[in-house]
Amino acid sequence: MNIFVSNINYATKDYELQDLFSEFGEVSSVKIITDKETGRSRGFGFVEMEDAEGQQAIEALNQKDFNGKTLNVSEAKPREEKPRRSFGGNTGGGNRGGSGYGGNSRGGSGSGGYGGSSNRGGSGGYGSGGDRGGNGGGKRW
Repeated sequence: MNIFVSNINYATKDYELQDLFSEFGEVSSVKIITDKETGRSRGFGFVEMEDAEGQQAIEALNQKDFNGKTLNVSEAKPREEKPRRSFGGNTGGGNRGGSGYGGNSRGGSGSGGYGGSSNRGGSGGYGSGGDRGGNGGGKRW
């Protein structure tokens, strides 16, 4: 059984959590989750034990004070696959979409800012070009 333990004191080490849970049976593994960049504890972790022993540990240790904090102990839920977040704002989808000043977009829909053009759909602000782009006769800087 995989047990989720939260509200762990940041100074607590893996072996301390293992000692606490080993009172209820054999502990196969303990992992306190740490921040990737700083290496500091994130205040939660996981303990692996046999099902019956794990259930006893959950009942006995949930809401118990340990190293100055009240632990929250429960059966770990399977991790849900979440879509990866993309940092970077406008991804644009390859060669589609518009661009800002003097932009030129071929294929797909989109719009350019001043003097932009679009092969299909969209609009281009001042001096937008029609089919097959170019600068559309707008202002050029």
